[in-house]
Amino acid sequence: MQLGRVVGTVVSTVKEPRMRELKLQVVRLLDEQGRATGGYTVAVDAVGAGHGDVVLFAAGSSARQTELTDGKPTDATIMAIVDSWDVEGKQVWAAHEETP
Repeated sequence: MQLGRVVGTVVSTVKEPRMRELKLQVVRLLDEQGRATGGYTVAVDAVGAGHGDVVLFAAGSSARQTELTDGKPTDATIMAIVDSWDVEGKQVWAAHEETP
């Protein structure tokens, strides 16, 4: 799994039938310190994430192992909205401490 921040959405009026009900989000990749790495991905949103949320997402075959994405042609799926994380015993980021 990887950390990322939802920075946008993808709107598509024509989709593969199994993808029609899925919300697609643009996710900017973050490193373990919460810094943007410069990379982006488009991910299916399985948890109702919103713009600005920090999320955990899975890529590859793991992205198809949620109830929402089982058997669907997706390569990235948002699986969790992050509340906080720490690295080596030190809190790196917390949603309640972020300034708008």
